[in-house]
Amino acid sequence: MDPRFLPDGVDLERPNAARIYDWALGGTANWAVDREFGEQLVKAFPLVRTAARANRAFLGRAVRYCAEHGVNQFLDLGSGVPTVGNVHEIADDVDDDSRCVYVDNEPVAVAHARILLERNGDPARHAVLGGDLRDPDDIWERAIDTGVLDPAKPVALLTVAVLHFVPEPELADVIARYRRLLPAGSFYVLSHVTMSGVEGDELEQVQRVVKQYEQSSTPASFRDKEEILGFFGDFDLVAPGLVPVGAWRLDDPHSPAVDCAIGGVARKPGF
Repeated sequence: MDPRFLPDGVDLERPNAARIYDWALGGTANWAVDREFGEQLVKAFPLVRTAARANRAFLGRAVRYCAEHGVNQFLDLGSGVPTVGNVHEIADDVDDDSRCVYVDNEPVAVAHARILLERNGDPARHAVLGGDLRDPDDIWERAIDTGVLDPAKPVALLTVAVLHFVPEPELADVIARYRRLLPAGSFYVLSHVTMSGVEGDELEQVQRVVKQYEQSSTPASFRDKEEILGFFGDFDLVAPGLVPVGAWRLDDPHSPAVDCAIGGVARKPGF
C-alpha cells in the first residue's frame, strides 16, 4: 500500500464514517475496524449497502442536474473517500471546464483524494482541502484561495450523507452561513438520514444503527424531515422536493425503496 495512504492523524482504533461508507460502496480505503463495524451494521440494517449505493447514485444525478442547468463549480463538503463516479468526473461529462473543491476532515479521505487528483486531475480545476465544515468562513475563504472556484459565479454546494454525522444543534446556523456566502443562482445539494416517515422493521433497524454509531469516532444524529428541510432556507426546491434518494429524478419503478435516506436540490433566488 502506498505509504501516503496512512497520513498523520489517522485513527485506526475506532471506525470512521468516511471509511465505513467506502466499505459499503465496495471500496478498499478502509481497515479491519471499519469492515468489522460494517458487518455489524449489515446485521442491524440489512439494506445498509443498498442505501449507500442509492445515495451515491443520487449524488451523481444531482451533480449532473446542476451542470446541465448552468452551474459547473462544485464545493463538496464531507466528500469522503474517492470512489467510482466522483463529482469532478460526473461534472466533466457534462462540461469539460467544470471545477471542484473537495473538503473532508478525515485524513484518509483527504490523502486518497489528493492522490486521485495527482493522477487524474487538473490542478487548475480540482483541489482538495482538509478542514472542518463547521467553520464556513474558513472553508469558503480557503476554497476560493485555491483559484479553482470563481466567487462571482454560481457554485453548487454539496453536503451529501455527511450532516447526520455533525450533531451540533447550531448546525442550522452553519448551513445558513454557507447559503449566504453562495452567489445568486447557486445550488444546494443535500442528503441526510432520517426516521421521519420510516415505519416497521426499517425504523427499528435505523434505531439500531444510531446506537451502533455511538461506538464510532463519528456518532450519528438522524434529524427529522422538517429539520432537514430547514437547511434549504429560502432556496427554491427543485421538483420533486425532499424525497427518498432513490426516488429523486429516477424514473425506475424497480429502484429499491430506502425511506430513511432522503435528499433534494434547491437553488438560490436572484439569478
